[in-house]
Amino acid sequence: TPTAILVGTGRGAQLGILIRGPEILESTRQVDTIVLDKTGTVTVGKMTLIDVIFTKETNRSEVLKLVGALENASEHPIAQAIAMGAKNELGQLLSVESFVSKAGLGVQGVVNAHVVIAGRSAHLDEQGMPLNSKMQAAKELAEANGQTAIVAGWDGKAKAVLVVADTIKPSSPLAIEKLRKLGLAPVLLTGDNKAVANSVASLVGIEEVIAEVLPADKVEVIRRLQEQGRVVAMVGDGVNDAAALAQADLGLSMGTGTDAAMQASDLTLVRGDLLSANDAIMLSRKTLTIIKSNLFWAFAYNVAAIPLAAAGLLNPMIAGFAMAFSSLFVVGNSLRLRNFNPQH
Repeated sequence: TPTAILVGTGRGAQLGILIRGPEILESTRQVDTIVLDKTGTVTVGKMTLIDVIFTKETNRSEVLKLVGALENASEHPIAQAIAMGAKNELGQLLSVESFVSKAGLGVQGVVNAHVVIAGRSAHLDEQGMPLNSKMQAAKELAEANGQTAIVAGWDGKAKAVLVVADTIKPSSPLAIEKLRKLGLAPVLLTGDNKAVANSVASLVGIEEVIAEVLPADKVEVIRRLQEQGRVVAMVGDGVNDAAALAQADLGLSMGTGTDAAMQASDLTLVRGDLLSANDAIMLSRKTLTIIKSNLFWAFAYNVAAIPLAAAGLLNPMIAGFAMAFSSLFVVGNSLRLRNFNPQH
């Protein structure tokens, strides 16, 4: 067993797969469901600001000046896309005071003496800032196209819809297909609205979608799937995924993600490519198969030869040779893992 684990984890490291411990090998054999975070896992996670819709009371420059400055204080990829778009058009951004981030809802802060709020429409509704019909239509159109719409307001009114778009990683559709062939049922889990989630899911071939989930509720989603009798693997990359990764029977984190996610996971995929998840599960299962064959043949040689020698039916030297050969076989069998090469 130690020999196979040593060779298997070494080969994994060469392929950019870091395995935390030997018990992980057993977990991969039993997994039947794989939950995939959307942003940064199935998609690139680098969004781009593609459109700004605003009311008659303001203009594009003011929207980017205020909302861009506010979002620049956030580390969320959607916020950074808006901030980058504002920087590209305006240059230096203003500073933010009294910045507050509400997980899964949005952000708030004071920019240039304006209390600016940006995020989900529910976040603005809480502040008594509903969208007008034009902005509501723009938001729904963007979401129907699989894009993400961020609404923003200040001075007590909703004033803009900023549309950002993420792209699917080129390897994601193939990775989903391969995970299915391994007997895993893929589930897309995201905080985005259902229209965006369903659009992404349809492009990569995922049928089961769980959308509009707050970060704190991701753990509950994993727990609910486990209560249904499913053995769950979770793939994620952000701080918001850390608790869910720890709750899952098998946690896989993207090496391009946060340290918190990597610490909470059982496997780290250094390349940040979803195909690596397929490679990791294949390698783990192959390693477990080698371990079982090692155990069988090591016992088979000795169980057959030693009693025969004790009974005088076999030369003791031959029994000793069988014992030595079993050790050589175990090492040689384990070294086969060095040739493991997933075909993409």
